[in-house]
Amino acid sequence: MKDKYILLASCSDRVGITSLITELMAEYQSNILHLDHFTEYDNNEDSNGKLYLRFEFEKAPGLKEALSSALSDNQIEYSIFDGNEKTKIALFVSKEDHAFNEVLLRVQRGEFPAEIVCVVSNHTNNKHFADAFNIPFYHIPVNKDSKSAAESKMIEICKEHNVDLIVLAKYMQILSDDFVSHYPNQIINIHHSFLPSFIGANPYKQAWDRGVKIVGATGHYVTSDLDEGPIIDQDVTRINHRYNVKALRKKGRHVESRVLANAVELHVQHKVIVTEGNKTIVF
Repeated sequence: MKDKYILLASCSDRVGITSLITELMAEYQSNILHLDHFTEYDNNEDSNGKLYLRFEFEKAPGLKEALSSALSDNQIEYSIFDGNEKTKIALFVSKEDHAFNEVLLRVQRGEFPAEIVCVVSNHTNNKHFADAFNIPFYHIPVNKDSKSAAESKMIEICKEHNVDLIVLAKYMQILSDDFVSHYPNQIINIHHSFLPSFIGANPYKQAWDRGVKIVGATGHYVTSDLDEGPIIDQDVTRINHRYNVKALRKKGRHVESRVLANAVELHVQHKVIVTEGNKTIVF
């Protein structure tokens, strides 16, 4: 595989932005490996819209610095990532193992550029999975009185392991606003897509009582608004009257696992831009 950079950029749409970037790459003899762009318009017909770009391009001496200077001079928001660097993930989990193992195994198989550097849990149920891959496991019990101290310990662990992304693989604790503020758009969560219906305990039993016909899941970034962060991925599967609560929950776990892993993959491949309106552009 060629050594490459990945560029994510956004700005007000205007003539010449794409050519500004491509001409600079050509000047430094960098081949463009992949290019996506999208212009979003609001309801104001006089608006020029917002341009979103994603480039994959070959590394070339001096190009990253030149791009940074040109993009800054033209009021273009951007991030440049090294395609050879793996995203360091901290997996947070409670008792359930389905979403946790889906992410764990996909990473271990090398399906996307990431490494799991630690596992954090308020229970010990999944410790043997972490031990099997020699991943440091931290058991941090959480209750109302210890929550602040527990979160401080979690932040300390994440700093120690230089964590880039926290994945909540059915971690059944609500993170405080203070904790979330340390990792803006760096925490991904999964939940069933029955929300805002069937909130609280046992949502699958509530859904079964109402005779739902689809089961779904949503993978999103975590913000201070509970379960309302920018959505990265969603999926659904159909069910019918023959499903009991146990079968419904099993189907839901399959969707949750798939959606969480897909959301993580999109993030670590640098295919997601969070917009000012708390939405996402997913390339």
